[in-house]
Amino acid sequence: MDLAAYFPILVMFILATGFVAVSVLVARWVSNRGPGSPEQLAPYECGIVPEVEPPHRFSVKFYLTAMLFVIFDVEIIFLFAWAANFKEFGWYGVVSVGLFTFLVLVTLAYVWKRGALDWQVARRERQVVARLQDAA
Repeated sequence: MDLAAYFPILVMFILATGFVAVSVLVARWVSNRGPGSPEQLAPYECGIVPEVEPPHRFSVKFYLTAMLFVIFDVEIIFLFAWAANFKEFGWYGVVSVGLFTFLVLVTLAYVWKRGALDWQVARRERQVVARLQDAA
């Protein structure tokens, strides 16, 4: 086994570690550690200063739904790449994509069963109360 083949990997690892260390040190050196100016403490979104505070904050479910959308959207990207090279993969590709799709569908069923896609808060609260009563 020729260890010289691993030399570029070692160099890349050292460069990456050095970049992280230098970035952290420069950030600590340059950053302002004071209580902050009014400009720093003001909310900032897309360069527009809000005229009024929003009536309520976004629910965590909003972000969970967004992450789930990204995950299932990436699955479509993988399926598109597989479909473009369908003949080259043969049966191995069919079995691999079948397993991949099965696992994604199991994940979707789990998320659905846990109520992550349920936005009807009143119904979800009734289900939680019913589960607590069944457990007691």
